[in-house]
Amino acid sequence: MAQRGITLEEIEKVLEKGWEAKDAKSGTIGKALVFPYNQVWEGNFFEEKEVSVYYKPVNDTVVLLTVKARYGKGFSKEGEENEVRI
Repeated sequence: MAQRGITLEEIEKVLEKGWEAKDAKSGTIGKALVFPYNQVWEGNFFEEKEVSVYYKPVNDTVVLLTVKARYGKGFSKEGEENEVRI
């Protein structure tokens, strides 16, 4: 997570408010959410960060498989109300 610049708080928000990530593989659930960023990441300034979380439900728990971040601006959003401020 840290290598990708993703916080636990962001993962929780994605799970709570994110929309379906269409690229999730069969048997895996994916959710994505765009956050305002307005910071420098690895030497470049980015206005937004899209965080995607992929997981599987196992019994009564959630197994986190991976998370990914994309930095940029103008990401497609499933509804502007999903843009989150942290």
